[in-house]
Amino acid sequence: MRYKGMLTLQNAFGKHLLFTNTWTSGVLMAIGDICEQEIEFQRKILSTRYDWGRIGRMFLTGLLFGPVHHYFYAWMDKRIPHRSVKFVTQKILLDQIIMSPVCIVLFFYSMGALEGRPSKETTIEMKEKFIPIYVVDWSIWPPTQFINFYYLPVKYQVLYINAVTMVYNVYLSFMKHKNMPLEIIES
Repeated sequence: MRYKGMLTLQNAFGKHLLFTNTWTSGVLMAIGDICEQEIEFQRKILSTRYDWGRIGRMFLTGLLFGPVHHYFYAWMDKRIPHRSVKFVTQKILLDQIIMSPVCIVLFFYSMGALEGRPSKETTIEMKEKFIPIYVVDWSIWPPTQFINFYYLPVKYQVLYINAVTMVYNVYLSFMKHKNMPLEIIES
């Protein structure tokens, strides 16, 4: 039985890696939002404990991020295969300068579309929240990515990032949903 479980795990991080990365990204994005909603409920910001529609939107947005990260990390590893500090620093800079802004924009526009909001409204929201999110991004991701790129094999990099992202998603969910009209939050 233990052997069968190991085969399943090897398949998840082998031939089914894209599927695994996609689903873990969606699930962990949803868990991050559940944690943020629990905080909001405890602080009496939300009148009900969980908005399952909001959790679903975060899950779907997470599903979108899985393949993006999967292919980006695979591309980076082929382009910069070495694990020296110099090359890891190059990967971190690529991640922060390319992937981070892309992911922030992708997050806001995918959430806005799933909420049925006009793109103009999403653009205004993103302009207001982009810089604070990007600053926090720079404080969290370079050390996280150093561990990721220096120590972990590529097949575990998205899982590791998803695990750290779950905590980061609490912040991202907070930033996304702060200062929203009550009727949007409760829908």
